[in-house]
Parts: sequence; structure tokens; C-alpha cells
Amino acid sequence: MCDMTDLFPKKGHDHDRCIDSAIAQAEKVCEAENARFTDMRRKVFSLIWQSHKAVTAYELLDALQAEGQRVQPPTVYRALEFLTDLGLVHRIESLNAYFGCDQPDCDHLGQYFICTRCGRVAETVDEDVSIAVRKAARQVGFKIEATTVEIKGLCHDCTTH
Repeated sequence: MCDMTDLFPKKGHDHDRCIDSAIAQAEKVCEAENARFTDMRRKVFSLIWQSHKAVTAYELLDALQAEGQRVQPPTVYRALEFLTDLGLVHRIESLNAYFGCDQPDCDHLGQYFICTRCGRVAETVDEDVSIAVRKAARQVGFKIEATTVEIKGLCHDCTTH
């Protein structure tokens, strides 16, 4: 997707390329899963990828309605459930919001860095963290169904201002 040499893309990066790449990946995942990437699911997915920030369901609903679409909350929630189930988006539990996954084609336990000033979110997959979480679960006989590791702080842009 975006240049992830720095976890948070620098201002001025080619964000259109992020969106185009995300949509192409989503189409491949849907095709591999024999799942329909309907117009509404595609629209919700595109809106999520409009920035590197987490977006709430109601922000998505407002954006769709601002575009003249007559959409009710259950429609947005169904699209989000579909996208989350396929690993195309992640839910940030503490924000009750969603953001695009740039690695939807591989099973992973991501760690999410959330900037408390600008709201941007970045995902990383540190295998050492993933191994530690899985090991701890095994030690206590716990079957992991979902994992959310959220780290809050300031991104490089916000620490330099």
C-alpha cells in the first residue's frame, strides 16, 4: 500500500495510490473467498480508505448521506461486518471505529498505533508480539478469537509540531 518505511505515511504521500491498491487487494480477497464486493461494500471500503484515520460507522453514514445516498445504519453495519470478517478492515475497539488493513491477504495479529492528536492509525505486525500473545494464551489454555493491541501516543508529525 503506502510506503511503510515509516509507519505513518508522511504528509504529501500519494494517497490515491493507497486507495487504488487497497481496492485492488480487496477485489482479490473477495474473489478468493467467493464473496461479493457489492457497490455499497466498495463505497464503505473506499470511504474508510479516504484517510489514515479510524472512521466510525456514523461518520460513514453521514458521508454516504452527504453524497445523496439513502442509507440506514444497518446497511453500514452489515458492510462493516462483511469487510471486517474478510480482514479488509480492522475495528479499533477503544474508538469504536474502523480503518483499512494493508495486509488483508495474510492472517496476522496486528498492533495498532493511534495518534491521540491527529487521529491517524497505523498497523504493524511484529511477530515477536504475536508469538508472545499466542504463547501466553496457550499457557493459560485460552483460545484466541480476536486480538487488539492498541498503542496510543503521538505520530511523528504531531511530535514535531
